[in-house]
Amino acid sequence: MSWPELRTGIGVDVHPLVQGRPMVLACLEWPEVGVGPEGHSDADVAAHAVCDALLTATGLGDLGVVFGTDRPEWAGASGSALLGETARLVAEAGWRIMSVAVQVVAEVPRLSARRDEAQAALSAALGGVQVALAATTTDHLGFLGRREGVAAVATALVGRE
Repeated sequence: MSWPELRTGIGVDVHPLVQGRPMVLACLEWPEVGVGPEGHSDADVAAHAVCDALLTATGLGDLGVVFGTDRPEWAGASGSALLGETARLVAEAGWRIMSVAVQVVAEVPRLSARRDEAQAALSAALGGVQVALAATTTDHLGFLGRREGVAAVATALVGRE
């Protein structure tokens, strides 16, 4: 019996929160928050962390290499567009996404009421791959606790024969 080649990747993304930007997180908009992450794209930290985890697992680079600020065609891109392109690149390189988990670290928004919807949106953006989403706060410690930013950490497992 031969085992498939398996690889794991980790991705981290952090963005400051600013007035005048929509809160986009886990491929959903959260209009009740009143601030949003600043960035080259929609700054969806959950989507970005997942992209980084998949890109590093497959050796395809990272978010800055593939979608960097030197790539004007990705300016303002949605997290779901970045996830879709990442999934395409992963498949093109001969890998299959087997598992994805992402944890958001932020005081706002509260994810629990929309967790299922967010997981479904992330999953759909990846072409149906199941995504596990969790959230935590820093109990008001640091810049995340002061609601000055939002962060996410993701892991991915990919495989190929």
